Amino acid sequence: MTQKTQKLILASNNAGKLRELNGLLTGIGFRVHAQGEFGVPEAEEPYITFVENALEKARHAARLTGLPALADDSGVCVNALGGAPGVNSARYAGTPKSDARNNAKLVADLEDRADKSAYYYCVLVFVRHADDPQPVIADGRWEGEIVALPRGTGGFGYDPHFWLPALGKCAAELSADEKNMLSHRSRALRSLVEKLR
Repeated sequence: MTQKTQKLILASNNAGKLRELNGLLTGIGFRVHAQGEFGVPEAEEPYITFVENALEKARHAARLTGLPALADDSGVCVNALGGAPGVNSARYAGTPKSDARNNAKLVADLEDRADKSAYYYCVLVFVRHADDPQPVIADGRWEGEIVALPRGTGGFGYDPHFWLPALGKCAAELSADEKNMLSHRSRALRSLVEKLR
């Protein structure tokens, strides 16, 4: 890794992810830019696995910008629902995407289930260019439970309902720094940085 800052395209326009990843990548030589800054439309996510969707998104962004790209595919996986919402987390309640409707559907789907255990899962894929034959792949997992009543105003997605028993808080109650230390994305990114080194 060089000391000068290199542009890295995030294959997403999610402001929350961009904030998190820029926070996590500070100091290792990359400045993360949302693909929308370069006019890159969202890629299709036709696959049933996180890793295939992330690879598709990274190659798409790299192809259209000519720059290295980083993509994540992540979601919340609920054990009592066989891993759902999983790769469909962003559109669990249909389109258009809505965190509020997704959370309401998840809480309703778990209402009669005793097991509320869940985990956030993230796969990160880094490609040097669109046809990179050796993409760098890392993943991370963050264990918790789904609670019916939302708590906190931080984060995004399912964070207000993602309870962390060890901390006695929901993910949305954590500061950005706390979340950047603990989250599935930060765990995946630490693993990715080790692999890139």
